Amino acid sequence: MSLHERLYQWTARQGLDASSARRLRALAGVDDPPAGAWTPIRRGAGALAAGLIGFGLILWVAANWDDFGRALRFGLLEAVLGVALVAAALLAAWRAPLAMAAFLALGGLLAYFGQTYQTGADPWQLFALWAAIGLPIAWAARSDLVWTPWALVVATGIGLWMQTFGGHLWRFDASTVPVHAIGFVAYGALCAGLAFRPGAAAQPWAWRIAVLASVVAISGTALGALFEREVGPQFYLGLGVMGVGLVLAWRHAEVYALSALALAVDTLLVAGLARAVIEARGDIGGVFLIGLVACGLLAASVSLIMRRVGAKEARA
Repeated sequence: MSLHERLYQWTARQGLDASSARRLRALAGVDDPPAGAWTPIRRGAGALAAGLIGFGLILWVAANWDDFGRALRFGLLEAVLGVALVAAALLAAWRAPLAMAAFLALGGLLAYFGQTYQTGADPWQLFALWAAIGLPIAWAARSDLVWTPWALVVATGIGLWMQTFGGHLWRFDASTVPVHAIGFVAYGALCAGLAFRPGAAAQPWAWRIAVLASVVAISGTALGALFEREVGPQFYLGLGVMGVGLVLAWRHAEVYALSALALAVDTLLVAGLARAVIEARGDIGGVFLIGLVACGLLAASVSLIMRRVGAKEARA
């Protein structure tokens, strides 16, 4: 229950008049401006500035690409990376956006190296190397401005790894179950690592992006297995992984993870029911049944999540 709701209940229970209710709200401070409002504004402005500088540099390099030699191209990318790292170390107020610029420049440098020398490495190896080298940058910056793109790089690398070791095809059969199982575990490790990193509670966006990317990847794999000619084992594996994640989120009453995981589980259950109903009796009654089950699952999920989060707030 939120503070506003508690104040309304207290006002009604005590029979306070309008003047007393206003005084109570003033004492509670619910109408006061949020403390530290400039902090996210400065962080957002820094991220926008770093992104615009990086984008402008990309456009400038692209416009003069034919005039640059190989050495100049490498030198330019390395100079941007080095200047951003040094500036991030010296300028504490701009450390986060400068570290983000350095992380992005690192990715550009690795991509250009792979394009120039044709190393033959798979795409997932580029993302893995980018994430490994960029980890100290993110750890030193300790900001979601760097952790968030780092999480996206890692999540993309895991997906590309599964696609590579699955035979460069999205196959959903028994032969690719070990690959997808390892990928699912890697997604879980990514979310767990970001959840327990220093300062994670104050900066949750990298973790939320990791949770969202993991849920989309795992549920997408499960749905792909469901729509095979024969339902692949990845459907049941993905549903089980989502169920385990839902239990963990329920224990911690984390509303973001609960919402994402509940929606994924509901989608998988409704999709599985739809396949079973259409194969058994693809008439209007079956479609009506699917709609009723979908509405019921969604309503039940929302009600349970609100009750669980409300119980946590009441204990707090």
